[in-house]
Amino acid sequence: MSQLLHDLFGVEKPIVAMVHLAALPGRPGHACEAGMGPIVEAVARDVEALQDAGVEGLLFCNEADLPYQLRVGPEAAAAMAAVIGQVRSLVRLPFGVDLVWDPVASLAAARATGACFIREVVSGVYESDLGVMRPDLGAIANHRTEIGAGSVAVFGNITPEFASPLGHRSIPQRARSAVYLGVEVLLISGPITGTATDLDQLRAAKAAVPRTPVLANTGVTEETAGAVLAIADGAIVGTHLKRDGITWNPVDRERASRFMEAAGRTREAAGVR
Repeated sequence: MSQLLHDLFGVEKPIVAMVHLAALPGRPGHACEAGMGPIVEAVARDVEALQDAGVEGLLFCNEADLPYQLRVGPEAAAAMAAVIGQVRSLVRLPFGVDLVWDPVASLAAARATGACFIREVVSGVYESDLGVMRPDLGAIANHRTEIGAGSVAVFGNITPEFASPLGHRSIPQRARSAVYLGVEVLLISGPITGTATDLDQLRAAKAAVPRTPVLANTGVTEETAGAVLAIADGAIVGTHLKRDGITWNPVDRERASRFMEAAGRTREAAGVR
């Protein structure tokens, strides 16, 4: 059921921690005069703190590139790859790439840096705060093959933040369709960054595709880790691990360690490997 996750992360029900990059070149929040140095330094500190806390995977994301884009420019993919390249010697864990909301750019950066997965919206059609989101899964799959990224797993978000699905298909229907079309791991999210994943949605997706990993993608906390991991095959965690639980702050080592202790107790009680 979760063999793919075990192969990637070495454990069932893995905790993948977000590594949020400060705003990259080309985006409104980028500090042009400061350059890339402070971004790399902050990422390096967060990577070390998260690894010391015991997480099983990392996910590099351009979280601060507000407002997000449905297609990023080449400067974003280049900057993401450059930052990962400069901290690569520090990284001891499997890692992924997420250039919000651009799966093609994410695959390119993943291929260039040796990442083992991407997190993106690759299926469905959604009305969103950024306009109509309509990923072309066939073209994404072609691109993945063309650049030799077949070993890069696709984690597909079927309840994307800042968006609502168009049409009337249920979460179980969308989950089964995405898996049929080749999405390898499904993600269930809350309505916005840092907000809780709906457990009923998580349960419905998991019941629909019991042999496919389903992860909680947002809003998991030390207090809710037990309930979430009782259903999900793992979780992606970002905001809760930050100082004062604020997305844009640095990783808080104590919060991250406490979270991993809570997750560890849940997994131990469930007898996971």
